[in-house]
Amino acid sequence: MSGTLYLCATPIGNLEDITLRVLRVLREVDLIAAEDTRTSGVLLSHFDIHTPLTSYHKFNEEDKAPELVGRLLSGVNIALITDAGTPAISDPGEHLVRLCIDSGVPVTSLPGPSAVITALTISGLSTRRFAFEGFLPTDRKERMERLAALRNEDRTTVIYEAPHRLKKTLSELADQVGADRSLAMTRELTKKFETVVRGTVADCLLDTEVHEPRGEYVLILGGRPEEEMAREKAAAWESMSVAEHVAMYEGQGLPRKEAMRRAAADRGTSRREIYQALLEE
Repeated sequence: MSGTLYLCATPIGNLEDITLRVLRVLREVDLIAAEDTRTSGVLLSHFDIHTPLTSYHKFNEEDKAPELVGRLLSGVNIALITDAGTPAISDPGEHLVRLCIDSGVPVTSLPGPSAVITALTISGLSTRRFAFEGFLPTDRKERMERLAALRNEDRTTVIYEAPHRLKKTLSELADQVGADRSLAMTRELTKKFETVVRGTVADCLLDTEVHEPRGEYVLILGGRPEEEMAREKAAAWESMSVAEHVAMYEGQGLPRKEAMRRAAADRGTSRREIYQALLEE
């Protein structure tokens, strides 16, 4: 029988956040694959865990994954940990999990600390629907496309950012989604100097002028307000003639009656009035 891959969440700051289950599994497995063996070594030493370690990080994950899967298939149980948080969430793990699944190796996740959920729940913004963006692309074109897409995103969005890029990202958000969009800027989560700045993109940008960015940041960007989107759509409808409005829906493959019904709903009028306007045009 093959071994099992255990995805073990580790503390993002406060060591007391590690679960009893993770501690037990880290002691019981045959091998721990760690993003940085030095960082993980400190954690394991703190909890008096002496399981053998091997490195598994973004620079060797594609080459190392087949080796780990081979060991799993031979019956070895392996725990995967990253420097902090849950493996495969903006950290190594996705490639190994996919290879394990393709090879028939059991994979299970041991839940625990996650910067995404921690920041989201203390942001004060809507948690009913949210999207995880992670780190924005470094390629300028792709980055601008991603930022532009956030302009009309109505869900709360979670973004990771490093301190040396924070001001640039906030400035780009101000340009692309608007300086008045709601934003919670969190840092040093679960640590002694945990900080949350709540307000708008402009407020958070101003804060970086007063306090030099330090530590890793999680930005919680509020979704675009529904009323703002409604106003923009209404303005777009008003700029169209009734015939153009109906033709837009017909171009999407809708029959004329349905196109008229939708145009009427958009413009807050009746289908009869749409029909009369079409005759007059």
